[in-house]
Amino acid sequence: MQLEHILKLIMQGESFKVEFKESKNQLSKDVYETVCAFSNRAGGHIFLGVKDDGNIVGVDEDAIEHIKKEFVTAINNPQKFSPPLYLTIETIEIKNKKILYIKVPQSKSVCTLNGKIFDRNNDSDINITGQNANIAKLYLFKQDIYTEDKVFPYVTMDDFDLDLIKRIRIVASNRRVDTHPWEELSDFELLKSSGLYKVDKTTNKEGFTLGAILLFGKDETITNALPHHKTDLILRKMNLDRYDDREIVTTNLIDSYYKMMEFVKKHLNDPFYLEGDMRISLRDKIFREAVSNSLIHREYSSAYVAKMVIGRHNVVFENANIPHSYGELKPTNFTPYPKNPTIAKVFREIGFADELGSGVKNLYKYAKAYGGSDPILVEGEVFRVEVKLQEREENAPLNAPLNAPLNETQEKILNAIRTNPNISYTKIVKEVGKNRTTIMRSIQKLKEYKLIVRVGSDKSGYWKLESEVK
Repeated sequence: MQLEHILKLIMQGESFKVEFKESKNQLSKDVYETVCAFSNRAGGHIFLGVKDDGNIVGVDEDAIEHIKKEFVTAINNPQKFSPPLYLTIETIEIKNKKILYIKVPQSKSVCTLNGKIFDRNNDSDINITGQNANIAKLYLFKQDIYTEDKVFPYVTMDDFDLDLIKRIRIVASNRRVDTHPWEELSDFELLKSSGLYKVDKTTNKEGFTLGAILLFGKDETITNALPHHKTDLILRKMNLDRYDDREIVTTNLIDSYYKMMEFVKKHLNDPFYLEGDMRISLRDKIFREAVSNSLIHREYSSAYVAKMVIGRHNVVFENANIPHSYGELKPTNFTPYPKNPTIAKVFREIGFADELGSGVKNLYKYAKAYGGSDPILVEGEVFRVEVKLQEREENAPLNAPLNAPLNETQEKILNAIRTNPNISYTKIVKEVGKNRTTIMRSIQKLKEYKLIVRVGSDKSGYWKLESEVK
């Protein structure tokens, strides 16, 4: 690793993926606990010869070779580490002091140290031996299969909402110019071709998957298969101790999407926004991504209650997650990873989602225009998305409209009307300096934006700002 990167890691201090050990003359015994914890979780960096506060004290040169030999022997000992780890320990010189650096990658299986299991939490190594729930979560984190693929061999077509399948078939077909393959398939063939009917390779049993049940199952089928499945929708703007409005959604993922979007539309305004010369719905662009992300990438084996909380200043989504990285996600450091690829595929077919990774890009593209700030996406065992809302005047109603972002021509027209409410179309054309077609199109936009209204006829009438209309 480059020295510049090493220094940057040390300057940032101990963290979820960085650990300091003084180890000036001999190897600290708890270094092995850190190796085990890093290996079990997300990997990390260990620096020997660095104090907890980041002060570089160095390792005595006479002790370096002994420490290296002791470390390599220990991690390759199957009676100490299971499975044995194959790591290297590197000597790095910083300001005439030598430190030792160990990079620990994330392992594919659960690692034990002397029969004990260690996990990483913030900047600490936690012994979770005997904690069955935490061990189960760790094994789930390590598994290479998806929860959505769990097979339910006794589920039949009678357990599905056939009207819902019919509706979704139409939605998918309407999005295609040519014939959608689903149009020619029976309901069973549609589910099977979508990867929702599989053979469990460990038991050789075949049947519909959890993904099929979550997408198209009747409510009672979903409850039987996954009793804890629900999404809590909360409005908390005035009554901060409890809520102003609340809805608990326990139905299939298709209708869950519609219900979540309806809750958004009920409680959040939709500011006018032009992309080029076309008006788009910022609200729909942003919350389509956030809602579909919450449903597609959720870890459904967890009983953690997924939620969407609309507050005065932000909207927060939280759902259980099997993380593949930790910390804040940004377009510059984000690597797409499918959490429930079969569910995601169905969502793409019906227009609820786009290609993998587009959600983060779109959130960053539109959230700042909507709320004045970039979104915050944090990956961990709970995945969190926060979308900021624009500040409003203290006494403004909760659904007060946001200011519309106008282009130069629209601003000039608005100013001309403010100055002279009796101004004619011809004088607007002359004053703004654009052709009549452009002016008429811009005036129509201002009317759509509910910023102006024409009172009376085109010849003898006058203009009013919408805010003045009683």
